[in-house]
Amino acid sequence: MTTSTGVEELPIRTGDDVVRVRQLVRARAQEVRLSLVDQTKLVTAASELARNTLVHGGSGTATVETLSRDGRSGIRAVFADEGPGIPDVDQALTPGWTSGSGLGLGLSGARKLVDEFAIDTAVGRGTTVTVVKWTR
Repeated sequence: MTTSTGVEELPIRTGDDVVRVRQLVRARAQEVRLSLVDQTKLVTAASELARNTLVHGGSGTATVETLSRDGRSGIRAVFADEGPGIPDVDQALTPGWTSGSGLGLGLSGARKLVDEFAIDTAVGRGTTVTVVKWTR
């Protein structure tokens, strides 16, 4: 059974908000004692997803929480917007595909950096991306 604690939600409306999300994710990753490599992977994925929320969704939120399951700790970050949605999820998840304005990771790059990745999107409804990184 997975338990969740310390849920914190941040708005994503400006570039400064993207920085705040990155800082929160890094602090939480340090608290649960993710390795430095795993901290970097999670923060990089969160940065890309927060930027996507701002640029493609117009604005949104990031919800960050600490998880515990079977003696392991982790961080869940959920990025949600009410933007236009993603018309072709398969294309958006294709390695190397990018809109041309990001870090060059795209959704597929973010997916590779985390242990769990889920996307819920529909045209006209927005997009929610959930990522989880666990301690080893």
